[in-house]
Amino acid sequence: MNTDTETLYEELQNVLGKDQLSTNITVREQHGRDESYHEPSNPDLVVFPSCAEDVRAIVKTAAAHEVPVIPFGLGTSLEGHVIPYDRGITIDFSKMNRIVEVREKDFLVTVQPGVTRSQLNKELKKHGLFFSVDPGADATLGGMAATNASGTTSVKYGVMRDQVRDLEVVTPDGSIIHTGNLAQKSSSGYHLNSLFVGSEGTLGCITELTLRVYGIPEHIVAARASFQELDDAVEAVVSILQAGVPIARVELLDEMSMVQANRFSETDYHEKPTLFLEFHGNEAGLAQDVEFTKEIVADHGCESVAFETDQGARNRLWDARHNLAYAYIHGNKGKKMMVTDVCVPISELSGAIRDARRRLDTFGLTGGILGHVGDGNYHVLLMIDMEDPREVEKAAQFNEQIVEYALERRGTCTGEHGVGVGKQKYQELEHGDSLRVMERIKEALDPKGIFNPNKLIKQKEAGQ
Repeated sequence: MNTDTETLYEELQNVLGKDQLSTNITVREQHGRDESYHEPSNPDLVVFPSCAEDVRAIVKTAAAHEVPVIPFGLGTSLEGHVIPYDRGITIDFSKMNRIVEVREKDFLVTVQPGVTRSQLNKELKKHGLFFSVDPGADATLGGMAATNASGTTSVKYGVMRDQVRDLEVVTPDGSIIHTGNLAQKSSSGYHLNSLFVGSEGTLGCITELTLRVYGIPEHIVAARASFQELDDAVEAVVSILQAGVPIARVELLDEMSMVQANRFSETDYHEKPTLFLEFHGNEAGLAQDVEFTKEIVADHGCESVAFETDQGARNRLWDARHNLAYAYIHGNKGKKMMVTDVCVPISELSGAIRDARRRLDTFGLTGGILGHVGDGNYHVLLMIDMEDPREVEKAAQFNEQIVEYALERRGTCTGEHGVGVGKQKYQELEHGDSLRVMERIKEALDPKGIFNPNKLIKQKEAGQ
């Protein structure tokens, strides 16, 4: 440890105790990366708070020394959000993993930030409830709020921001605030929930969340619909939404993704552009929805459609979808995954995906297209040889081109992965003068610039 880190360590040890601190190189390396392709960088030390007061003490100590503070959940982010390029203190919330209260009559639950999605749903199942946001990874709820995560069910239930009723946050000056309440609606004051959700740890540390939950559906039906052409699959989704079918999930996998899924998950699904769908409701109502959906997909050249009501078959279907990233990694040894996402208006989705596929072929890159197409959000999984500068450059150009395509159509550079460092360069292009407002908010709440510096918002150099 250098002298500054040693001093910081001693001060934090006096406040927290030795067992809540680590300068071990292995621990630091674990907290110096996420699941992205971005270059790792280790923090100076890692702390493991057990309550909001611990976090307050950490923040006050860091502020006194003007040392960066980086919140960390499980490191499942995809744009370098938790990588401490400015070093400093990483706050690991794994010890703050308690489900504080389930208010089943209010359809609310209060949790600490280290609780994972699967941990919460296991507890909620006892009450006949579930938490809807499903990003695929078993991420922590604090991290999901920090990046405004969404996923497969957002077309019906909404994204993370729609589920947050209240947050407890430690701000850069060491205050502990609440951003909301338990009421279903409020016209009182600024909407602070929306300010902190998606702020990527740049404005405060979330130490508790109160979230909206839902009753487990009476009946669930899943389906696979295969198409000859990618365009037909996308247009079928648009028609399903326009028809008002209350679909809970609708995912698109292109032909290459279906090949990878079959190899990895040992399934025998048709290796054609495919929609994975799921319907929630009562049995009588779903029977009508299923028949209507059959008619719609048939009108768009669907080659085959299979419906599943058995839970095991449904689980296999969604496991194949959720394991797709690992399928690509397993099937492309020696390459690193680069995942990008953009979101466009539904009316622009077919053109956007067609354009992305054309560019993939033009660049000669290995990858597939998939996404939560019910809300206009699609992803491209690229497998890159990071030792080949030409291939890395091609991937960067591809990413830039599909982002520009989305922004030209008033979409966004990221539908759910967040900005971190990977999408930071597009903020000016997307937001224009609104970015100045965001910069002023950051400066007002974090004048020393210690909270997850140079993520989402590029901080100004001294004197600027």
